[in-house]
Amino acid sequence: MSTSKPNMTFSRRDFMRTSSLAGGGILIGFNLFTACKPEASPPVDLASLNYNDFNAFIKIADNGAVTIFSPNPEIGQGVKTSMPMLIAEELDVAWDKVLVEQGVLDTKNYTRQVAGGSQSIRFGWEPLRQTGATARQMLINAAASRWGVEPSECTTSEGVIKNASGETLTYGDVVKDAAGMEIPEKVKLKKRSQYKIIGKDTWNVDLDKIVTGQPLFGLDYKKEGMVIASVMRPPAFGQKLDSYDDAGAKEIPGVIDVVRFGDKIAVLAKDTWTAMKGKEALKASWKDDGTLESTSDHDRILTGLLDGKDFQTLRADGDIKKAFASADKVLERTYESPFLPHNCMEPMNFYADVTSDKIHLVGPIQTPERTAQEIAEKLDRSPEEIHLEMTRMGGGFGRRLYGDFAIEAAEISSKAGKPVKVVFSREDDMAAGIYRPAIKYRIKAAVRNGEVTGYHLKEAAVNSNMYGLIPNFFPAGAIENYQVDVAKHDSNITTGAWRAPYTNFLAFAEQSFFDELAEMMEVDKVQLRLDLLQKVKGTTDERIQYSPERMEEVIKTAVEKSGWGKQPDGVYQGFVNYYCHNSHVAEVANVEIEDGMPVVKKITCVVDCGIVVNPLGALNQIEGGVIDGVGHAMYGDFAFENGVPQSGNFDAYRLIRINEAPEVEVHLMENDHSPTGLGEPTLPPAGGAVANALKAATGKRLYKQPFTKYPELLIVPEKEIIG
Repeated sequence: MSTSKPNMTFSRRDFMRTSSLAGGGILIGFNLFTACKPEASPPVDLASLNYNDFNAFIKIADNGAVTIFSPNPEIGQGVKTSMPMLIAEELDVAWDKVLVEQGVLDTKNYTRQVAGGSQSIRFGWEPLRQTGATARQMLINAAASRWGVEPSECTTSEGVIKNASGETLTYGDVVKDAAGMEIPEKVKLKKRSQYKIIGKDTWNVDLDKIVTGQPLFGLDYKKEGMVIASVMRPPAFGQKLDSYDDAGAKEIPGVIDVVRFGDKIAVLAKDTWTAMKGKEALKASWKDDGTLESTSDHDRILTGLLDGKDFQTLRADGDIKKAFASADKVLERTYESPFLPHNCMEPMNFYADVTSDKIHLVGPIQTPERTAQEIAEKLDRSPEEIHLEMTRMGGGFGRRLYGDFAIEAAEISSKAGKPVKVVFSREDDMAAGIYRPAIKYRIKAAVRNGEVTGYHLKEAAVNSNMYGLIPNFFPAGAIENYQVDVAKHDSNITTGAWRAPYTNFLAFAEQSFFDELAEMMEVDKVQLRLDLLQKVKGTTDERIQYSPERMEEVIKTAVEKSGWGKQPDGVYQGFVNYYCHNSHVAEVANVEIEDGMPVVKKITCVVDCGIVVNPLGALNQIEGGVIDGVGHAMYGDFAFENGVPQSGNFDAYRLIRINEAPEVEVHLMENDHSPTGLGEPTLPPAGGAVANALKAATGKRLYKQPFTKYPELLIVPEKEIIG
């Protein structure tokens, strides 16, 4: 059975490198591509978003100052804070004396500098601590050599080394000596009881800059001589540029140039407003270059796929046909979700300066190396000519895994011969997005003699299907006859990863289904889940991803902490449990009736993500995931008509509002398991918890998202008046 800790092997040569700094001090680094590479590679599909390789550097100056470089992109998930915390803990320095800096793309010293999949801490846990501990041991060895004592007689505390006689040296005193020391083969890591930094609330390292408005984000970046580009793109998926007239745009004061590249037209101007006004003045005609698809088409096509026989089977246990043929009862339900845009607070933007000798890139990107490679290929240049700097991102959610906007900036700069910054408007962001695909799930269960004997999950999706690990999540292993089949419709509408890919909707479908299954079986809803988990305990099936014991504990804790089944009249509850991104979660939603309508008032969320590195950051991730999950399940909707997106801004695309956000009560399970994912796992269960609570309040089941699109299902029945 899989556990939270990935298998790793370490090579001392690959793991550590030291070099003296010109200004004094020591640079200690490691290559986590080899030091942290799991023995088994993930499948080549969306699971590759669970990037497993990370990099970092420690710089210790001869005055004792410590700088920790964070080469991985920061999208608000907190890795720029939490990953350096791991190093600082084992280095044994005072956190308030540590400076954290964002690294640049460096394919020589780092590999796969990527943010995605909620895997940063999980795969960085061991190597990052090893790096800090190795650096500490080298400093101890240098001090011991100077004193003429055994290193084992020395201890450290907050950057100070002390020997048995009470003599002390600071790290700054011995960094030059340490630079020439042999790298130790083995180092001893701290016990959990010795932690001074890990497990303590720690402010975001960029907090002061964020709240004081200092430049951190891509939109903040400015460079002398830079022009702004606003891009006109085909108005519909399935169209291409026929002709255009740029005379009106060039007449606008401040417009510098108009550049066509491919089927797009860029207006260059001295500022963003002028560039966007110039784009509005462009006149263009478009012609069809493919199918102009509509949401009604997708609805029909996906239903046809579910009704058809052309599936890829991702997992098949037992004999589902036999299970259904011999069943006493069968339950079958279909669940539907729409496309969704990412809608990051910071619209897409990127800076590029393409010259004959180099390509300078700056901006918010989750995949800097892949983006740099794509730009090199597009411009027929060598990747070695590219220098890419990462800015902090105002949201990503998977959208910035795709570097289309950065490639646009490089193409325009190359053609215009100027440093260019592409800036999307909100309308550009929604209309030229990489969307969450529309998906339908059909779930069928067989019951015989009071037991669930068969389970068949079918997925029909636009462009791509669930990645290979998901079929091994709960309830895999708990039902003897179990099968997962997938089918897809190839579309010209661009789709991709959206926070917690596939599970963001599948959790609602499966957990709603389990509630209805319990109702049909006339058994307790929570007990049904617990009974199924008992069947997985002791399994030897290595494919199973979740731990039934850990899932059982989060379920029992959620029941206790939420007051499940013990709420006063007028409070309706919905329960779910879910596993994804290596973490176990249970959530309970409380719904109350206000002015005749159900309102989500509270979510109790219990999470087992192993050891929590930064509880304050964890709380932010958990609460944000829950509210995001509730909001999109309730309100998120996006449609196409003849290839044209039907929402262009927040007046037409509904997000959850501040006054609609429920209270989120968080409980973190305490254990000694290695850390697992946290940026995504609390989002998927939220929709199911709300749906089950709404069923309790209204008596009606919800099978389609967003819930508010079907107001007739949210009407609370009037109580019968007796007497």
